[in-house]
Amino acid sequence: MLIGYFFYLAAIAPLFRDRPRADARILAIAGAATSAILLLAWLDSRLRHAGFGIARDWVALGLVLAAYRSLDLFSPSNYTFALERSWIVWDHLVLDHWGLRRAIESSGPALPTYLEFCYLLTSGAGVYGLAALYVRRKRNVAGEFLFIYILGTLLAYAMIPWFPSEPPRTVFPLIDSPQVLTAIRRYNLDVLAHAGIHAGVFPSAHVSSTFSAAWGMFAVLPKRKLFGWVFLFYAASVAVATVYGRYHFAVDAIAGIVVSIAAVVIAAYLKRLPMQK
Repeated sequence: MLIGYFFYLAAIAPLFRDRPRADARILAIAGAATSAILLLAWLDSRLRHAGFGIARDWVALGLVLAAYRSLDLFSPSNYTFALERSWIVWDHLVLDHWGLRRAIESSGPALPTYLEFCYLLTSGAGVYGLAALYVRRKRNVAGEFLFIYILGTLLAYAMIPWFPSEPPRTVFPLIDSPQVLTAIRRYNLDVLAHAGIHAGVFPSAHVSSTFSAAWGMFAVLPKRKLFGWVFLFYAASVAVATVYGRYHFAVDAIAGIVVSIAAVVIAAYLKRLPMQK
């Protein structure tokens, strides 16, 4: 999946002539990622040492981060904001007319701080799930968990170049912005100012990845559903946090959930296919 994703980006790059940074660097990243994956696979098959198998698990998660960063090469030189103008209508309905922002802030800084903290930890969803499996001595199912998590994440990444957009906090800073400014929100905004990407916000990969991690935990630990429910509660918190904090539009979050469901359905279908020997 990872190899396919990187070469997919290299294949579609020529279609985006308004993206000045979508150049040969994408192909170089694809080559480097492929080399790392194939080298570890070769070492694992030849030396049969558990350490290489463990390294493959964690390197895969590292390459997911590289996949995210590579999207910045698809940042357009100009935005029309046509998508954002249509999406903000739904946000205003949810946050203002339906009172979501008032409900969140009615408790003071407690709930906004919790939501911002959830958003801060989003990139580690795969790490938390894999670590939980290692602690439970369930590394034998790590591959299935990683498949669902990575597929749900990469499906969202693969769609982002086709929907060039900026987050609502940037395009509409005065519409339904949080009225409670916590220290952790200031930190999140500072991190995004220095490490965020600008290719697009639809669908929300924050939401798709956390929900995919939850579905993955349900799939590999069916007798320990508490892990899945904890991850699912966290994923729902991230979805709310992205909209409340104006990191994503509501439609981004909904699309992220749909993408995660598509990933787990694909995984379930592939699991039912008969294995050919």
